[in-house]
Amino acid sequence: MPKELTLTLTPEQAARQEVYIPLAARMVGVQPGQIALARIVRRSIDARRKLQVLLTLELFIDDERPPEPVRLELRPVDHAAPVVVVGCGPAGLFAALRLIEEGYKPILVERGKEVGARKTDIAAINRNGQVDPDSNYAFGEGGAGAFSDGKLFTRSKKRGDHHRALHILLQHGADPSILYDAHPHVGTDRLPGIIARIRQTIIEAGGEVCFGQRVTDLIVKDGRCLGVICGDTTIEGRAVILATGHSADDIYMMLHRRGVPLQAKPFAMGVRVEHPQTLIDTIQYRLPSRGDHLPAATYQLVAQVGGRGVYSFCMCPGGHIVPAMTSASESVVNGMSTSGRNSLFANAGIVAEIRPADWAHLDGQHGPLAGLVLRQQFEQAAREHGGAAQIAPAQRLTDFVAGRPSSALPRTSYPPGVAPSQMEQWMPPFISEALRGGFVDFGRRMRGFLTDQAQIVGVESRTSSPVRIPRDGASLMHPAIEGLFPSGEGAGYAGGIISAAVDGDRSALATARYLKAHNNK
Repeated sequence: MPKELTLTLTPEQAARQEVYIPLAARMVGVQPGQIALARIVRRSIDARRKLQVLLTLELFIDDERPPEPVRLELRPVDHAAPVVVVGCGPAGLFAALRLIEEGYKPILVERGKEVGARKTDIAAINRNGQVDPDSNYAFGEGGAGAFSDGKLFTRSKKRGDHHRALHILLQHGADPSILYDAHPHVGTDRLPGIIARIRQTIIEAGGEVCFGQRVTDLIVKDGRCLGVICGDTTIEGRAVILATGHSADDIYMMLHRRGVPLQAKPFAMGVRVEHPQTLIDTIQYRLPSRGDHLPAATYQLVAQVGGRGVYSFCMCPGGHIVPAMTSASESVVNGMSTSGRNSLFANAGIVAEIRPADWAHLDGQHGPLAGLVLRQQFEQAAREHGGAAQIAPAQRLTDFVAGRPSSALPRTSYPPGVAPSQMEQWMPPFISEALRGGFVDFGRRMRGFLTDQAQIVGVESRTSSPVRIPRDGASLMHPAIEGLFPSGEGAGYAGGIISAAVDGDRSALATARYLKAHNNK
């Protein structure tokens, strides 16, 4: 049996295998040469008292061999029963892979472009150009995560085993460190290539991928979903997995018009806060410089302000703020980092809980879409108070907390640029007051966080879907439409790349069970 142990090391020691393997051998009472393999299981940094790296190793002694990695068992499905999968984000892609393993032909339907072509449209947005409503940071192959960081932060086992998803990413080109880092990260520069290779795997097995197809309706016969309509095009299958992502407002509206039951759900909105990365490094590591062996420092913050939760979201060390709107009428921002995390800036979403009482005034007119309408109003207000096109409203952090305007702003990583705005004047008070209290609390706990070197940029509003598409807990099927399987972030059952991938996998298994129970008819 392999032996597992945890070493407490300096950053320099943790970076050198020739140092930590002899230490590990001594701890288990063998010679270094007897260690056939030292596999890193987990790596994390502890800077609470003394800066240390905690390195957990799995040691295989002499002739012991590690277990085989998770591998896809794909079979040709060119002529198999088809299943329509709407959306080429992680939920859709991983659903397609599992369907192939189960002997079904996935037909992936994506409103946007393939991941390579998306780059051109995203570059135009970064230059403050036109926003293509179907090809942007939110829509297109790979989903919202493809060009906004690629963090793989979930370790939850509540909905499925995340190890399978991580191993599939590894097989398609991700770095092995995603299997053991405490905060695994692919990087925006690497993730598009991985996504393209996953698509190729699907196609080689006989699956289909249809780009430029925006779903406008469902095909429902005798209460059963048998495909989708994309404008003038009909795409049929034995069932439909709906994995459209958290920004597909038109899908929620189409379902609501159809009378399909939906549920409003709590979510969160706020701003992006941006600091110099060297400042965050100094605060977190308590060193004048992080040196060559430490990564760009990160943070995770949570506070309660008047009973409302305020927390950091999608923290991007060494990253950039990016324009994440899907329409020219909105100002929406997100964060991303490349694999090197070598930008001069650190940014994170700082968001406040949004509750049913906050959208109660919209319930009568909009029903389960009331939270969605509130989010749209917030994004449109930000657009009105920004600059031309994608120029975002911004304010120095200390000015926002003090309730005064900013006459000038620090440098920013946000490509289109920022314009001064006194943001609490147009934000709903329940958001601005919660954020102000949160920033004060964070400044007490991270000395130096509350500084005029930092600025907030608006708005961070796409943390999760404001709508849940209900499904039965056992079958994962919509209770009102047989054969419709809501999945991933857009359906309200995931919150990031890995959790969406796991949920897509589960939805595909549920679809296969359903079809086999009905003799694949």
